[in-house]
Amino acid sequence: MSFVATKKLTLFDYINYSLLSVISLACIFPFIYVFSVSFTDPEVYVPLQFYLLPEKWSLSAYKYILSTNSFINALKSTVFVTGIGTVLSVIISFTFAYVLTKKVVPGRRFMLSAVIFTLVFNAGILPNYLLIKELGLLNSYWSLILSGLTNAWSLIVIKSFLESLPPELEDAAHIDGCSDIGVFWRIVIPLSMPAIAAFTLFFAVSYWNTYFNALIYLTDAKKWTLQVLVKSLVIDSDSNGVGAAGGGGDDRVIPQETIRMASIVLAIVPILIVYPFLQKHFAKGVMLGSVKG
Repeated sequence: MSFVATKKLTLFDYINYSLLSVISLACIFPFIYVFSVSFTDPEVYVPLQFYLLPEKWSLSAYKYILSTNSFINALKSTVFVTGIGTVLSVIISFTFAYVLTKKVVPGRRFMLSAVIFTLVFNAGILPNYLLIKELGLLNSYWSLILSGLTNAWSLIVIKSFLESLPPELEDAAHIDGCSDIGVFWRIVIPLSMPAIAAFTLFFAVSYWNTYFNALIYLTDAKKWTLQVLVKSLVIDSDSNGVGAAGGGGDDRVIPQETIRMASIVLAIVPILIVYPFLQKHFAKGVMLGSVKG
């Protein structure tokens, strides 16, 4: 018969757990408020009142938002930028990092130094804007995609992971007559699937949450991403009603606050749904290349 020793909680443990619980509740309550207000019926909504649960449930705000062209256009823009940008970012990051692992590549040391330099120094907003302007990418989705294809941190982590792969596998493939490109696609890529999965998630979340670049590079409101649209609804709009709930002859004016909260929920729900199931890939992505031997 075995006994499992249990640690006796000290006063410090109780204080620590209590403090962490209070901090956790402080982080959760804003989400609860946003969720509750977004589902509150316009007839019972009272401004500046905290709602733990809606007094009367309603989908009026969501029906209104989903019926507007602005939200549909923003959703299409975000999906396009996220889909294309994630695929290109994964391809560029892994191919570039693979090149950096090869000491025989001419200029490898200079390229690696340039990558590390960008990790320490940043050109700033104005030079980046002028570069996008000179390339003719203003008011184009490609200004959001190409400006964030990869970054120094991702390249360094991926490079460390690729260097941890057994070099004997590549040597064996070369002996069998496989080209350098063939080795990359047939040997390196299959062995790198955990890293690819992790960085696919990193890039997808980054593109989905694109805000600042979209704000300064996109001048056409029809091309706004979800984050810019939400900012417009939350900050730029006034507090008056903005229309009637469509359908069924319902002519009630929807409070601006419920529309704001509903737009926030619609913008974050996709990530909130996917993230918990893929958390292990994020954790693995942080540890890639950190342990060797």
